Amino acid sequence: MAALVLHLLLSLFLATIANVEPHSHGIHNQIHLLRPQSGAGGSPVPGLSCQSWRLGVETHNIIGWATVPQECEGYVGHYMLGQQYRKDSKAVADEAIHFAESLKLAKDGKDIWVFDVDETTLSNLPYYAQHGFGVEPYNAKVFDEWVIQAKAVVLPESLRLYRKLLSLGIKPVFLTGRTEDKRNVTTTNLKNAGYHTLEMLILNRGSNYSGKTATEYKSNERRNLEMKGFRIVGNSGDQWSDLLGTNVGNRTFKLPDPMYYIS
Repeated sequence: MAALVLHLLLSLFLATIANVEPHSHGIHNQIHLLRPQSGAGGSPVPGLSCQSWRLGVETHNIIGWATVPQECEGYVGHYMLGQQYRKDSKAVADEAIHFAESLKLAKDGKDIWVFDVDETTLSNLPYYAQHGFGVEPYNAKVFDEWVIQAKAVVLPESLRLYRKLLSLGIKPVFLTGRTEDKRNVTTTNLKNAGYHTLEMLILNRGSNYSGKTATEYKSNERRNLEMKGFRIVGNSGDQWSDLLGTNVGNRTFKLPDPMYYIS
């Protein structure tokens, strides 16, 4: 029964997202139109167990997992499509804005904020609504087919933070695990979503980081930025690998993402 309910909700989500124009105000103010009443609604197991699992993921106490537990797909789906995900994202953005406003900036153009892309500045919820909320192993080919369509939607709270940073004179740098061949589609997708000013977009030049973890890759790229004279005043990402390692900046901000794990 719970699986049927989730299927119906996902079908409604896909139907509504298809009717929203890419540049409409609706897309910029919400990730989706569906609003289940609570994140735990429809969970196929008692809510507490999956809530505890998600807390362990977000606090980095549960690491190295490949997929969402099968029994928690309904919970994760309702969380991502419900209001709690947006509320949690808002709490992160509010704190980041408060921190940014407290900074004494040099105003020399060297203060930057590092943003991840997927599930940080852009949301791939339309993709996961179609392919499932993390219970199937990651399929790079299928996800790449989605990425090249440049249809990922904005994460509204990150856009709000981005706009505040620009007003303060902090330049946004986008550092993503996407590969260099996705530069044009990623640039197009970001700009269509409202991120019109890209100080820099750094993508993974595959051969340079063969065998390296995401943490190592992002640490090295942040180090390169600092060697060029930039000051990383803030760093936002949905994965701990976006925020751990070296040269992480003055302060890091972790966005919720219980759908997948990147080390």
